[in-house]
This record gives sequence, structure tokens and C-alpha cells, in this order.
Amino acid sequence: MGMNIFRMAGDMSHLFSIIVLLLRLRVAKNAQGISVKTQELYLAVFLSRYLDLFTSWFGLYNMVMKIVYICSTAAIVYTIRYKEPIKTTYDKSQDSFLHWQFAAAPSAVLALIVHLIGSGIKGFNVLELLWTFSIILESIAILPQLVVLQRYGEVENLTGNYVFFLGAYRALYILNWVYRSQVEPHYRHHWLTYICGIIQTILYADFFYYYIKSKRKGGKFSLPTTK
Repeated sequence: MGMNIFRMAGDMSHLFSIIVLLLRLRVAKNAQGISVKTQELYLAVFLSRYLDLFTSWFGLYNMVMKIVYICSTAAIVYTIRYKEPIKTTYDKSQDSFLHWQFAAAPSAVLALIVHLIGSGIKGFNVLELLWTFSIILESIAILPQLVVLQRYGEVENLTGNYVFFLGAYRALYILNWVYRSQVEPHYRHHWLTYICGIIQTILYADFFYYYIKSKRKGGKFSLPTTK
């Protein structure tokens, strides 16, 4: 994958979102308003997408970023699930989205269908199937977090920043794809990636609106609640 300003900005936005969340957990020492289920879905995304760490070499930058994504996300899941005092502040009743049943499982079924349509049984490839699964799952991985934020209503500043940078990462990657399609003569289009990237960005639309609105007014950031 070629490097350009949009991809670099997207990678840094993604990395910054993780740093902000780790900082949020360290400073506040609580997990209120945080969905561990979104983090578990992202961990599933990274583990299934980056198995090429063991089969291919795409440069030092790619290798380091992939390892950072996996390790940092695993650390966040461990911290919220098992580390005190954060563990006791995690509210399971608010983070109730059935992520394995309604996100991971449908993504796996859809990935299998897409892969078989595209490659057929003779061209079946486990790594390609897992990559397709990761693309589909990532497009909806934020859903548990958005549900939690709407249930809490008022969003803590660092939590809001974490979600904003996570959403900005995918929006910047869409610009990266558009840019590469214009400047790289042999750029290979991935329509599934485009569709999933657009879906992922649309899911953030409501959040972006209230986030930017709160920043402009300088007041507290709150979302319409759904109890």
C-alpha cells in the first residue's frame, strides 16, 4: 500500500485514538462510558487481518503498526475486563450489545459468501477469507460503543476525543483510496473495502454532528439518550 498524506493522517488518527483511550483509563481509573465489546471486536479485526505478519513482509512501518494495534487493543480489553479498580467500574448493563451474535457471526457468514462468490471453491483461501471478515466486521465494530454513549447521554471529554479520532481514521482512509485511485496507474480497486468504509463512516455521522456542535459552543458533549 502506497504512503501518502491521507494514509499517514489516518494511521496517526487511529493510533492517537488508542493512546487517548489508554490515557483515559489510566487517568480516570474507571471504564464508565467505554464499551469493552467494541474493543473485543477490534481485537478480532486485527487478529484476523494481520495474520500476514507470519507470511509476508510489507516493510518495517507496516509491521510495527500492526503489532501496536494488536497489543494495545489486547491491553485495553485486559485492563477493562480484569484489572482493578477499572474492572469494578465497568457497567455490563450499559454495554449490553450482543456483539458476537449480532456483529461477529453475521460478518463471518457474509465474509464466507463474498469470498466464495469472488474466488469460488477452487480459489478458497483462508487468509483471504479472514481478511474479508475483518473488513466487514470493522465497519460495524463501533456499534457497541455508540450504544453505550447514547445510554449515558453525557460524554466525558477524553472518551469523546477517542471516538472522534477513531471515526476520523476511517474517513481519512476513504480520502486515501480516492487519492491513490487518481495517482497510481495500476491501483487495484477493492469495492468491498469502499462499501464497508462508507458504512463505517456513516455510523459516526450522528456522533460527529454532536461532537463538533459541542466543541463550537464550548459546552458539555452530550448525545440524545436511549434508555
